[in-house]
Amino acid sequence: MIIVRSPLRISLGGGGTDLPSFYNNHGGFVISAAINKYVFTTITKPFEEGYYLKYSSTEKVKDIKKIKHPIIREVLIEENLKNLPLEITTLADIPSGTGLGSSGSFTSSLIKALYVYKDSKIDKETLAKKSCKIEIDRLRDPVGKQDQYIATYGGLRSFNFYKNEKVLVKNLRMKKDSIKKLEKNLLMFFTGQTRASKKILITQKNETELNNKKMIDNLMKIKEMGYEVKKILENGNLDQFGEIMNRHWFEKKKRSKQMTNFFIEKLYNDALKNGAIGGKLVGAGGGGFLLFYCHDTLRLKNFFKKKKIEEIDFKFDFNGTQTIMS
Repeated sequence: MIIVRSPLRISLGGGGTDLPSFYNNHGGFVISAAINKYVFTTITKPFEEGYYLKYSSTEKVKDIKKIKHPIIREVLIEENLKNLPLEITTLADIPSGTGLGSSGSFTSSLIKALYVYKDSKIDKETLAKKSCKIEIDRLRDPVGKQDQYIATYGGLRSFNFYKNEKVLVKNLRMKKDSIKKLEKNLLMFFTGQTRASKKILITQKNETELNNKKMIDNLMKIKEMGYEVKKILENGNLDQFGEIMNRHWFEKKKRSKQMTNFFIEKLYNDALKNGAIGGKLVGAGGGGFLLFYCHDTLRLKNFFKKKKIEEIDFKFDFNGTQTIMS
C-alpha cells in the first residue's frame, strides 16, 4: 500500500491575485502557510482489472473516461495510466468546501502517489506545475495556483506569479520565535457553513477578464497588502499583521456580495471585542473558517466555546506533499 499526504493551507496575504485572469496581466503575489491538516491518498493494486475509487462516493469502472471524479479522471488520462488496475482511496482531515485548498492538496497527493506507484521520482516544482495543469488547464476550474504550490512545498512561503507562468517560491525569513508566536496566536474557527467557492471565483475571473476597474483596483490593493504582510512577518511585527488582516478582510468583501453574511459578520465583529486584533474568512469566502490573530487567545477561545463554535487547532507543516508509506 502507498500512502501520500498533502497539507491544507491558510492564506496570509495576497489571496485572489494567483488566478490566471489577474496575474497574466498584472502579476500576482501570495503568502501562504501549510498546516498539519491533510488530504490522504492511498493506492493499492486490486486483484481484478479496472479502477476502484473510494472518496465521498465509490466507483468501479474499466474505462478511464467513464470515471466521474473529474480530478482522478484527468490525472489518470494525463499520466497515461490506461489498462492499469488501481484502487484509489482518499480521506481528508477537513471536509471540502471550507476554504483550506483541499482540491489542490488532493491533486498533488494523487499525482505524487501515482509516481510512487510507478516507482518514478517527481520534484516539487514539477508536481506543483502538474497539479495546476489539471485543475486550471484541463478542468478549467476558476482557481488560483497558491493551493497546489503550498500543498506541494509546505512551510510558510511567498509566491510570485509572473505573466510568463513562471512561479518564484521563497521561504519567509522569519525567526523561530516569531513563527512560534504566529502559530500560537492564530486561531481558526469553523462557521458551520460550507460554500461553493466556484461561484465567487467565477465572478472574479469574469470581471477581471473584462478589465473591470473596481475588480482590478481591488486585487491590486490586495497584492500590495501581500507585500506589506511579507515585511511585517519577516520583521516580527505580529500585532501589525493582525491589523492588516482587518484591512484585507474589508477589501476582500468588496469583490462579491456572496463573500459574507449576517451570521459571519456578527461572529467577526464579536471576535474583535473578545481578544482578536484582526481576521478574515479563509479561502474564497462565503463560509468555511474564520481565522484570527489574537492578543488574548484564551478570551477568544472561551467566547467561541460559549457560542458552541468549533475551534480547529493547528500547527504549521514544513514537509509539503510527502510519502508516508510505500
